[in-house]
Amino acid sequence: MTETAVPQRSAQHRNALAALALAQFICSFAGSNMNVMINDISTDLDTTVQGVQVAITVFLLVMAALMVPGGRLTDRYGRKRCFVAGLAVYAVGALLSAAAPGLGVLILGNSILEGVGTALLIPPVYILTTLLYPDTASRARAFGVIMALGGLGAAAGPLIGGLITTGISWRAAFVFQALVIAVIIVLSRKVVDPLPPDPARVLDTAGTVLSAVGLVLVVMGILAADNSLWLTLGLLAAGVLVLALFFRSARAREASGREPLLSLTLFRNRTSNIGLITQNIQWLILMGTSFTVAAYLQVVRHYDAIRTGVVFTAATLGLLLTSLSAKRLATRHSSRTLVMTGFAVCVAGIVLLVALAAAFSTAWAFVPGLVLIGLGLGAMLTPSVTVVQSSFPEERQGEISGLSRCVSNLGSSFGTAVAGTILVSGLTKGAYAAAMITLAVVGLGGLAAAARLPREPRPGDHDVRGAP
Repeated sequence: MTETAVPQRSAQHRNALAALALAQFICSFAGSNMNVMINDISTDLDTTVQGVQVAITVFLLVMAALMVPGGRLTDRYGRKRCFVAGLAVYAVGALLSAAAPGLGVLILGNSILEGVGTALLIPPVYILTTLLYPDTASRARAFGVIMALGGLGAAAGPLIGGLITTGISWRAAFVFQALVIAVIIVLSRKVVDPLPPDPARVLDTAGTVLSAVGLVLVVMGILAADNSLWLTLGLLAAGVLVLALFFRSARAREASGREPLLSLTLFRNRTSNIGLITQNIQWLILMGTSFTVAAYLQVVRHYDAIRTGVVFTAATLGLLLTSLSAKRLATRHSSRTLVMTGFAVCVAGIVLLVALAAAFSTAWAFVPGLVLIGLGLGAMLTPSVTVVQSSFPEERQGEISGLSRCVSNLGSSFGTAVAGTILVSGLTKGAYAAAMITLAVVGLGGLAAAARLPREPRPGDHDVRGAP
């Protein structure tokens, strides 16, 4: 390679990383910015807080349900092609949401089209990053930038959404998303797919349908809890049954030599499994806290969108502080230490949110807890992703990237569904405390899971990587 080729390649990687990180930012932003629009949307579209919660949850659920198929499509059609296609679908959904005359059209644009677009574009973000940055140091740095932008999008979503909603309209927030997508499409011209597509790869259609239906039934069961316990139990049972059929179908396809939607060999890596659990709980805490606090501030304390968004600046600053220090933290501490510390700090933040909200009526009562949650999440988002992605070789990045994003977005869905359902069932101080305490208990579960991560990478993990 010539001396001039090295800086050219470096510049291409920087431009590509900018596009990939910005894509993660806008998708995370979309998952949280509607939280500060609850009153505005419900009034404008003549719906309820629960209706807005359903729209947010369905968006996150569509992402989760289609993330694995989205990852597999990258093998067949190419990573860059899926990335650009996802951006286009997302932009159409954003513009449709901006013009929505009612909740149904908002769900079609935001929840369905933006969800499908995200499921297409996010797996390529992680696959391309892994392929473009083969050495551990540069890959960790690239993932640090992407996860920092992702966390920033989720944490700053309420602030940016609040500013736009108060200054212009909640509809303008969707126009903002479409404009950012246009910028990403321009930047994506610099993205080069290191691997050619493989048209011979066949998508497991039956597995796709079974996995999507199973996840939808489970989350919808949670959402139905405040209406009918029997309906909840029925939907959860049906969801578990369909997911069991999915795993049975995947096992049968593998046994017959056909390629399943999700290879069960991915679950033979203990370290990766634990990393996936921690990812799920991290996003559950982030999105559950975001929806619960935002809804409580607007509905119970009657804050407007901008005031609610300003309160969430505390979480944004905390997350930025530790996310931007991800590289330095990774060189000084193990992934296990960072993830455990992150969960402990998050749980402490949730406890403060409950205690101070009960003791004080001022908005400042929410700042210390949100700062701690931001610090904790920023410290552990990147280590968890790195643990999972680095557990598999390049040829399996499509599968594991889709699974990783599915698990994370499923955590976001669970967070909004579980905490949101507890909150909207009463919308009182007691309901707020119950929702937050539930998140704290889940956070303790994440801490226990993180404690089972290996102190150092184990040689045995590399043996599993090569499993067919």
